[in-house]
This record gives sequence, C-alpha cells and structure tokens, in this order.
Amino acid sequence: MQSTIIFVALDNELILEGAAHRNIKTMANTYTQCYFHLVFAVKNREALIRKTWKNELEKYITGIVQNHKHKMLAISSMPDHIHIFTGYNVNHLIPDLVEEIKTSSNAWIKNQRFSSLKFEWQHGYGAFTHSRSQIDQVVKYIEGQESHHHKKTFREEYLDILVKNGIEFKDEYLFDFFDGPMSWE
Repeated sequence: MQSTIIFVALDNELILEGAAHRNIKTMANTYTQCYFHLVFAVKNREALIRKTWKNELEKYITGIVQNHKHKMLAISSMPDHIHIFTGYNVNHLIPDLVEEIKTSSNAWIKNQRFSSLKFEWQHGYGAFTHSRSQIDQVVKYIEGQESHHHKKTFREEYLDILVKNGIEFKDEYLFDFFDGPMSWE
C-alpha cells in the first residue's frame, strides 16, 4: 500500500496532516546582522584617484554595493586606497562583491576617461568585521580619512588594522604601498 503525505497550511504555518498533534512547523526565519569594513589599494602610482572625481567614484561604488542588497554605511577614497563599510547581505559572498566593485569601477573610470593612464586596483583586499556597537566609531574613522592621512601613511594604517584584528601576515603578501603620506593634488 502506498502512503501519501498531505501538507496543510494553517495560519501561515505548515503542518503535516496527521502530525498536527505533534505541532510540526516550518523553520523559523533566519536573521543576520553583519558589518564589514573593506579596504583595497590602487595599483599604479601614476593612475591614482583624483579629488576631482573622488565623489563620483564613491557614488558609483555605493550603487554597486546597494544593487547587491548591502547597506552602505560609509565610503571614503584616498589617492591610493579606499575604505568601504557595509551592512552586509550574507547571500552575497565577500570575494564576489569585491570583484564586482573592482571590475566595474575599473571599467567605469576608463569609460569616464578620468585617468589618461590605465587605472587598476591591486589584487587582494582586507575584510574586517565589526559589531553593531562599533558602527559609529568605524563610520567616523572612515569619514576622517583625509585628516587621518596627514599623520599616517596607508601602510601604517593598514598594518595597524591587521594587528588590531589579530591577523598574522607576511610582508610579501601585503599591498604594494607607495612611499610617503598621500594627499590630494
């Protein structure tokens, strides 16, 4: 004899017929809350981010982030690197998001003719998690990049971030940093 299972929906709860007395329900919703601070660097010193198009670049990247259902919390670019802080959509992988940002923004910068030389991002990136209680602190840190880099190079900043996050690293796998502090020309 063949048995048949019948599913019945009652008040938005799925119950197996004959199992109502066991109160079998569907799985509850899944809730997540993740915040990621992304950092990556410009490849060529000759093709740095310029102040004249910095804001447009940040808006363009914000669009990429939001189109993938992440929430942009802060973004700030310097001539040689960028910081992006997001409320992260866990259904989209970090490597895929970073690749999309880099690939799309490279093409966009080329199409806009912002640089007479080939603009590229370096390979690799930093991705650091933060708790909800750190949001304001991280946003202020990212928004203060210009004044921050009057005192500290990107190399010093990035190494500090790695150390504070307890990340072991080898110098040969870090970004190719440019000498001296970066400021807008």
